[in-house]
Amino acid sequence: MLNITNAEFLTSAGSREQFIKTDKPVIAVCGKSNVGKSSFINMVTNRKKLARVSKDPGRTRLVNYFDCGTFILADLPGYGYASVSKQEKLKWAKLIETFFAEKRADHVFALCDIRHDPTADDRQMIEYLYYNIIPFTVIATKADKISKSAGNKSVINIASVYKCGAGNIIAVSSQTRQGLEDVLLRIQSVTEKSADD
Repeated sequence: MLNITNAEFLTSAGSREQFIKTDKPVIAVCGKSNVGKSSFINMVTNRKKLARVSKDPGRTRLVNYFDCGTFILADLPGYGYASVSKQEKLKWAKLIETFFAEKRADHVFALCDIRHDPTADDRQMIEYLYYNIIPFTVIATKADKISKSAGNKSVINIASVYKCGAGNIIAVSSQTRQGLEDVLLRIQSVTEKSADD
């Protein structure tokens, strides 16, 4: 089992020129504002404060890179936050699109809130990944907030909306660390595939 013990913040990028070049596989973390990206990254890396958790949505405005030893995590700006200007939203969207257009991700963890139906922005993100043939895993966050049976129903619903198998959705909780083992196994398979390519 993959064991991440020495993850560290690398750098932030706000433009194509600042995107890092690395031989390590890059796993991007994306999702709408306040879906729990920072908490998810802290759980995966076993570091409480590696990614800054904020109660205010829209705090991540750049691509933040974290070196996790055998791979790099790239935390993308959250999308769909209503309280920023249209111009700022477009700027974030452009940054995300440029990141993917540059083939900067070997895999994507696409986060959504298990308690709610995927938003239009969530669906658009998944359609974009399908269209550009970018491998992804859906991470359904905040699984501790609902019962196990409700969580199972929600996973089936998300799979139906995204037109993917329920096996490609991992329900997680940063509070109880539910789903961590499955996430680490998925990361391990991505790193092994990258080594084989």
